[in-house]
Parts: sequence; structure tokens; C-alpha cells
Amino acid sequence: MKLIAVDVGNTSTAVGLWSNGHVSCVSHVDGDRAAAFTAAEALRTRGAARLAYVSVVPREDAAWRRFARRLDLPLVRVDHERFKAVSGLALDYPRPETIGADRLADAAAAVDRYSAPVLVCDFGTAFTAAVVTRDRVWRGGVIAPGFPLMRDYLYERTAQLPRMKLGGKCPKIGRSTEEAMRFGALVGYRGMVREIVATLSRNFKTDFRLVATGGFAKWVLKDSGLPFEIDPTLTLHGAGLLAGNK
Repeated sequence: MKLIAVDVGNTSTAVGLWSNGHVSCVSHVDGDRAAAFTAAEALRTRGAARLAYVSVVPREDAAWRRFARRLDLPLVRVDHERFKAVSGLALDYPRPETIGADRLADAAAAVDRYSAPVLVCDFGTAFTAAVVTRDRVWRGGVIAPGFPLMRDYLYERTAQLPRMKLGGKCPKIGRSTEEAMRFGALVGYRGMVREIVATLSRNFKTDFRLVATGGFAKWVLKDSGLPFEIDPTLTLHGAGLLAGNK
């Protein structure tokens, strides 16, 4: 089966073609719904039978439903019910309806590609982590500010700090305001990730397989020494996996 997989995030939307477990033709669109629609419509000609939909932005849902109807495609939304029905994983969580669809898609995809136990981290607008234990149960996770939120908060809440550019090498020490901010953000963020991994490993007495996705994963983890498998198409794969069955 072929599906158009869509991941609507707070900063950008990813669109790709999911076909029998493989993701291709991926487009990333920042804040432009029309461009995301164009990218998705181009994939319709490749024989897609459904639109697999992951979203953490509820205000976008109605527009995507209308778009799917226009293309005469069933829209299959990833949620906790879909996850429980088709993933083969259990949810040990008091209110599973509150779990972000992207976190569910990430977990399903991570277990499918890398097996369990796994700790999957998404480095996007927010940083999220989810734990799936060896018995294939989603146990919970972590949510923390992502790089864009850190940058914007510093810029908006101080009088003299600039809006830091994301990316680039980490300096040995900050010799300008921008370098000092980059050092603090990158080294501090790695420290946060390292401590989260260590604490969860201790709490569950498990050496997790570490899997990362999201736009900032490669930048954060480069030269960090943390043994993450970086998988840029993880969320789209999870969307297709959960929408492509039953």
C-alpha cells in the first residue's frame, strides 16, 4: 500500500510517500500550508490510497480534512486508539488521549525499525522523549523546550540578546554574544539530553536503544558521544505504519 504521510508540527510540516515501509519523496515546508498541500498533491499521482495524518496543531486539522476530501483520499489520523489497535504495542499511561500523535508515531516506527527496548527522542520545536520497554509497552516520556523555544525566549525576554541563529559549530568559548549563546544552548542542551538518557536508563534498569529524529537532532548530537541512531523519516514512517494497517 502507498500512502501520503503528513506530519504537521509547530514549526514545519513534513510530507512524504510511504510505500510498504519505505519513506521517499520527502518535503519539509516551514509555515506554508499551501506549499505543503502542493507537495502532498504531487504524491497523489504516485498511487497513494490514503493520507496518513500526524498533527500537534489542532487548528490545521480542518484544512487537511478538506484537502483529503478534495483529493478523494481517506484521511487516517494517528491517535492513541489507532496506536493501540495496530501497533502491537501497549500503552501504560493514565490519559492516553493526551499523548501527542507525533510521539506515538515515533514510538511505533522506532520499535518497528530498531526493536525494543528503545528510547526515542524528537528534536523539534519541543524536545520529546518516549520509553518503550522490552515487553513492548509505551511507558511515558519527557517533554522539554526545544531550540527554537530557547532562542525565542532569550530574544523576547531580554533587552540586548539577539535572536540566535541555529546551526553552526560550537565554539571553545563564547567570544561574542552570539557565540556565548550558541555555546550555552548547544553544550547545555547536550547536557540535558545526556542526563535524561542516564536517568531513564537508571529508572528502568535498561540500556535502551537510542533513536533520534527531528530537525535539530543532527546538530545537537554531532560530536556529543551519545550513541543515537539518527532517523530523519521516523515520524513519517510511523504515520504510514499506523495508517496503513486495518
